[in-house]
Amino acid sequence: MTVTGATLVIGATGTTGSRVAARLTAAGHRVRAAGRHATPVPGAEPVRFDWYEPATHLDALDGVDRVYLIPPLGDSDPAAVMLPFLRQARIAGVRRAVLLSSSAIPEGGPAVGRVHQALPGLFAQWAVLRPSWFMQNFTGTHAHALSIREEGVIWTATGSGRVGFVDAEDIAAVAVHALTDDHAPGTDLVLTGPEALSHDDIAVIITEVTGRPVVHRRLSPERMRDRLAAHVPPDFAAMLAGMDRAIAEGAEDRTTDVVQRLTGRPPRGFRAVAEREMTRSG
Repeated sequence: MTVTGATLVIGATGTTGSRVAARLTAAGHRVRAAGRHATPVPGAEPVRFDWYEPATHLDALDGVDRVYLIPPLGDSDPAAVMLPFLRQARIAGVRRAVLLSSSAIPEGGPAVGRVHQALPGLFAQWAVLRPSWFMQNFTGTHAHALSIREEGVIWTATGSGRVGFVDAEDIAAVAVHALTDDHAPGTDLVLTGPEALSHDDIAVIITEVTGRPVVHRRLSPERMRDRLAAHVPPDFAAMLAGMDRAIAEGAEDRTTDVVQRLTGRPPRGFRAVAEREMTRSG
């Protein structure tokens, strides 16, 4: 792709957005780093952006021809704010859009699935990234990471179900490919790590890497929903608990070759990520 404009990275201080911005700037691309507080990002131009404040949208799109889309966190109907923005982006000159969705949400499905469904009709150049659960959920600021550090416990309703957990660095590498390659993927891409692991497996690996005992405690979907509802809106908590139930039933027990195929290297395994991020953070 001939790069003439800037890339708007929404959520540029978040788990994947920060990594996408860093990779783009390192490769010499112009980046507008969008967030609610216009937080400075090395090598990028900070710009204020809030999904729920349309007045911030047009300024953020100034000089932009590509956009990396992170849906508003905790919103069970993100299409209500995302689709008007995407229509505005097309009018403003955006030619390529890459959307972060989830392996658990198909095209036309709930939440961001409606945005996924609309994207090909809005942009000729597009891709939807559908990563599995992030490995960084256990190492960063996610509720799992906090309960690991504070209690030595991972709480889920996933039972013995397995997940192809994926490294956020690998998601970012695929995102940059989708944003900058001569030809946009024009499809959805299910991203996983190299192996499917249960939360029991995750607990064992973290224990071995950190030397601190960690266990997986199994809850019913209803109890998990109630636990989540203390931190997120009730309808979003119900959706997340439903995803745990789906994992227990085998919905995420898979791996794909997308990271290898698009980046030219294999995805990182969870033990390597835990050694990189958990030993460093103590």
